[in-house]
Amino acid sequence: MAQDYRFIRFFSELGIDDVPSVGGKNASLGEMYRALMSEGVKVPNGFAITAEGYRYMLDKADAWQSLHQALDGLDSDNMSDLKRAGSRARQIVYEAGVPDDLREEIFAAYEKLEAEYGEDLSVAVRSSATAEDLPTASFAGQQETYLNIRSGEALVESIRRCFASLFTDRAIHYRVDRGFDHFKVALSVGVQKMVRSDLAASGVMFSLDTETGFRDAVFITGSYGLGENVVQGAVDPDEFYVFKPTFRQGYRSVLRRRPGSKKIKMIYAEGGQQTTRNVPVPHAERELFCLSDDDVHLLAEYAIKVEDHYGRPMDMEWAKDGIDDQLYLVQARPETVASQKSATVLEEHRLTGSGKVLLEGRAVGNKIAAGKAQVISDVRRLSEFRPGEVLVADITTPDWEPVMKTAAAIVTNRGGRTCHAAIVARELGIPAVVGGGEATEVLKDGQMVTVSCAEGDVGRIYEGEVSYTVEEVDLSDMARPKTEIMINLGNPDLAFQTSFIPNDGVGLARMEFIINESIKVHPMALVHPEQVEDSQERAAIEKLTRGYRDPKEFFIRNLAEGIGTIAAAFYPKPVVVRMSDFKTNEYASLLGGRWFEPDEANPMLGFRGSARYAHSAYSEGFALECAAMKRVREEMGLTNVVLMLPFVRRVDEAEKVMAKMAELGLERGKRDLKVYCMCEIPNNVVQIDRFAEYFDGFSIGSNDLTQLTLGVDRDSALVAFDYDERDEGVKNMIRLAVEGCRRNGVHSGLCGQAPSDYPEMAEFLVACGIDSMSLNPDAVLKTTQIVLDAEKRLESSERSG
Repeated sequence: MAQDYRFIRFFSELGIDDVPSVGGKNASLGEMYRALMSEGVKVPNGFAITAEGYRYMLDKADAWQSLHQALDGLDSDNMSDLKRAGSRARQIVYEAGVPDDLREEIFAAYEKLEAEYGEDLSVAVRSSATAEDLPTASFAGQQETYLNIRSGEALVESIRRCFASLFTDRAIHYRVDRGFDHFKVALSVGVQKMVRSDLAASGVMFSLDTETGFRDAVFITGSYGLGENVVQGAVDPDEFYVFKPTFRQGYRSVLRRRPGSKKIKMIYAEGGQQTTRNVPVPHAERELFCLSDDDVHLLAEYAIKVEDHYGRPMDMEWAKDGIDDQLYLVQARPETVASQKSATVLEEHRLTGSGKVLLEGRAVGNKIAAGKAQVISDVRRLSEFRPGEVLVADITTPDWEPVMKTAAAIVTNRGGRTCHAAIVARELGIPAVVGGGEATEVLKDGQMVTVSCAEGDVGRIYEGEVSYTVEEVDLSDMARPKTEIMINLGNPDLAFQTSFIPNDGVGLARMEFIINESIKVHPMALVHPEQVEDSQERAAIEKLTRGYRDPKEFFIRNLAEGIGTIAAAFYPKPVVVRMSDFKTNEYASLLGGRWFEPDEANPMLGFRGSARYAHSAYSEGFALECAAMKRVREEMGLTNVVLMLPFVRRVDEAEKVMAKMAELGLERGKRDLKVYCMCEIPNNVVQIDRFAEYFDGFSIGSNDLTQLTLGVDRDSALVAFDYDERDEGVKNMIRLAVEGCRRNGVHSGLCGQAPSDYPEMAEFLVACGIDSMSLNPDAVLKTTQIVLDAEKRLESSERSG
């Protein structure tokens, strides 16, 4: 019975108020076990040896004075001093041993757990410091963990080692940095039934996006085998996102996913002193995701329930049991970095120069830094590192933290965005590129490099010192103009980050970026791969589409997830998605494209835009685009997506394409679907009353409208002097378009470059009474102020007039 134990408390007896007794990790496990098991969140049972047990052990051994002698007066920044003190402190604690009465309680508790789970029970032994997992300090990875412990004697030995690990060099240094008293922090040890994820998968998840602090997403990482590889950064894991607002509405879909290489997995070791070992993952398994969509949905449900229960963003570890096929949470703690970011101060790092890309990996944070590379191959070489250098390593561990805090940036060969290097880099506020593959081979000691994490999910290391700017903007006092200020965005990698810029939605989301960067294949080559006559191209397409039920699903899923990510980032604000607007020469450059595209003398005025959609040469490709958009709206629940047709030359073409879309399940008005038209051809302006019968709004594409009004090829440098959106003829066309929209009661917007480049064009649009203008992200704040000033002047002149 529980009252028989003095130093042991089972999870069923623990709650979040027990942090002083069992530390944050064990208190949280108890809280989840008691409060969330009934909600369907599975948590393996276990027990905690209390902090009182730790103190009792040191009392019995009369070890306190010796610990003070080892640690008092320590200079934690002196690496040799730290190493000496840490080694002595661990020796003192370990040699204190476990008193007999405490040992008997541990054996009894283990036998009780064995009675619940059977004789083949194995347990995980984890430390839980009484000051850890606070909202402002994670203490992640400071103490040791022991896995696959299978007997009472082995358990006692692991507990002794856990107690001693309160004084690892990294833990000592961390406490000094954070102002914690070594002798006021005690250690509890958690003993939890092991989940057989060695036969399945495990990983880490957060109830927000770790890079941007975007709170409406669950971010899940996972790999095969036991979870230590993901936590330590020894593997590049799979990544998944789920969008919380539509998930709560009942939609079940993965917003976005990215495969990891997953080259190794940790499994149980049979016999010997080692309880676990790493083995290679077969190549065929590496190409598959370690979780099914149903698994991802269940983990997202767990994450949302845990966050709702605690009332704050959470960092969780999960494991899938390969025997019972169930998913379990094995740890939860407050997220301590992204959730602390200011919502009113926007810091933007932006490359202004260019350079040779030496390496790419996964970006952590959204900053840029430059410095000399220092390759550290072993923890024993840490003393060679100098402040301000770029730390380059295979992986990092908590032992590296004293030098990590002095680095300009961090680059690793292995690891995902929840590995140790990533967690510490976020805490320190420095950029890190993890999972770079061959960083320690490619980068050389003393080589000047620039580490950029400001270009989306992909982090890049550039040769030399590439120029960049850092701008910090206080958003708290910025007013919102009456004219809607929207954003042009095509790169899903930048969506969450960009959504923090004050905006009224996305006025132009280009499909072309996603098709070019993520899909890479011509849509018709996926519908009719047999028509691709080049064997190398066919092989490349087969490699890209491997693992999908058919090549068409490859296109639909990647396009849906790319657009879905942008739509989710700005939800519930409108996101206007333009259907594909490649020219024939651009389509031909895609894999397999040359077998489906004509060779045109002037592609700018050729087979492009809406002319393709109902045409037999591309209608099957358009059907794939529509299937992706239908999935975004109906399966993901992102009904804020507004569709837009580009380059609609004639009214009967509009009628034909709208009928085709309805046939493909995208009927205007159904499920609140709005469809806009790009207003970029003089005929769109001249016949705007007729075109308005088919559309809910018009977005003026000032680039093409200028080209076709002035008869200037905007791609030709020879006549660039004649290309000017500010020409009176172009401005008249814009004014007529805005007036026509107002007359027909439909939305008017502009998504060209003009207001970003020319303040006077922004003022002109305000004077016209345009409903919205959509700008490139780097021009939003500046143009917002111009629009506010223009509105104020207009209002003032109207009053005085």
